[in-house]
Amino acid sequence: MTTPLVTSPAWRRTALVVTPIGPLAVAALRWLLPYDTTDDPTMLVAKVASHPGAQSAVLWLSLLALLTLPLGVLVVGAVAVRARRLLGTVAAIVAWCAFATLPFLVGPDQIALAGVDAGLPNASTAALLTAAVVHPVSTAATVLWVAGHILGLVLLGVALWRTVPWWAATALIVSQPLHLVFAVVAPNHLLDGLAWLLTAVGFAVTAAVGLGSGPVSPAATRSRAAVGG
Repeated sequence: MTTPLVTSPAWRRTALVVTPIGPLAVAALRWLLPYDTTDDPTMLVAKVASHPGAQSAVLWLSLLALLTLPLGVLVVGAVAVRARRLLGTVAAIVAWCAFATLPFLVGPDQIALAGVDAGLPNASTAALLTAAVVHPVSTAATVLWVAGHILGLVLLGVALWRTVPWWAATALIVSQPLHLVFAVVAPNHLLDGLAWLLTAVGFAVTAAVGLGSGPVSPAATRSRAAVGG
């Protein structure tokens, strides 16, 4: 295990609270999402039109995730870099780049609800949504998100294996592959949200350990004793 990150008490408390909020917000929005990720634009708009309240909640939760995930990824990435410099750096960069694309992924949710609120025919909203998601920028952001957040969190978990409890590292490693399964392969909103809860657990434990309020492994204790003479 690495030594705790050097931070002020106020920063430590803030980071401990904020770090898991992002994945918790995503877990909640995945539970509330009125459509399946695999739905085509026509079906997506129809479902949003039937559940505008749920879609509005999804947008608010998306905003909360966008405000808090950057700090969470930075904290977890910093601990991973201190644990295993090369692997942790690669993992942190991949994860950060992936999560940085999230604003582009919220766009379709905004378009779908805006079309409904404006009273546009569902077909018109679906056509606008299709035009937005097939734009090269949206396509690039989606590819970077899908590949980067899965690979990034798997690598973060591997880099943190001997730094955080094994079950917390395992939660990070398996959470996003499970999200892919339950969002795309076999859509299930309940299990998809639970997969994001695993990410939240991994983030929370990593923040606690990295900021000095989590358990210290015997190996780390011996290491510190040796350094201290």
